[in-house]
Amino acid sequence: MTHRVGTVRQRILGRRLRRMREQAGLSIEVAAPALDCSVSKLTRIEGARQGIDPHLARSMLDLYGVGGDRWTETVEMVREARKRPWWKQYGLGDDSGYVQFETDAALVQDFVPGYVPGLLQTREYARAMFTSGVVERSAERLEAQLEVRMIRQRRLTDTENPLRLVAVVGEAALRNPIGGADVMRAQLAHIAEAAALPTVTVQVLPAHPGPHGSLASGFTVLSFGELDEPDLAYVEHALGAAHIEGEQEVLLARKKFDQLRTMAMRPADSLALLHEIAAAI
Repeated sequence: MTHRVGTVRQRILGRRLRRMREQAGLSIEVAAPALDCSVSKLTRIEGARQGIDPHLARSMLDLYGVGGDRWTETVEMVREARKRPWWKQYGLGDDSGYVQFETDAALVQDFVPGYVPGLLQTREYARAMFTSGVVERSAERLEAQLEVRMIRQRRLTDTENPLRLVAVVGEAALRNPIGGADVMRAQLAHIAEAAALPTVTVQVLPAHPGPHGSLASGFTVLSFGELDEPDLAYVEHALGAAHIEGEQEVLLARKKFDQLRTMAMRPADSLALLHEIAAAI
């Protein structure tokens, strides 16, 4: 199942509000008029398709008989969900695609056969990627997108809220001199440096691995750790991208990623290949 969804924290809040309503023994048809809102609005709030202000949240908690720490925690969650996302100052909209999910993820499992994953790209490699496509960008828009990419990478070294990355990269991506020889040498050195971080694992899938279940495209699986949010799969393709949330589809994505890791070179061998390719450029 693929569709647009709210931010991770809005989804968690929506589920919490729905559980509280159900625990109070109220149907949505009964709760909505008691809260002076429509059934459709309450449905959208619980489904993370519409935001909620603290005033309505307090009315819900009173109606559902919620008090104490749960009352305080829920109101604080509402305030957090209403905060302006960091990426909006760079021109990304409310539905910011992949970035909104990665921001709250604890683990990213990324299979990228044809280019270096975004979390491992240097600024100049990313610039070459952005400018090689058919999408026209102003200079300001390009710089904003580059800055967003660099900010995302900071979580790999963040001690308070680290992001763990397991990347399986196609060998072809490492041999394709995107941006020219100097840019590519610097890019390979950057991958090697990142691979030394405790949060990063890099494995190279050989150029001729034989048949496997992920020949059609790359994909990403995001896990959210203690947030108690189900894993999410993300597929980026030539014409756009898709979020995939179905339990069985995401399970299949995890199995495919595990298969790729068994077929890919070990991290140490992958690092050796990086140095070999860099020396030959």
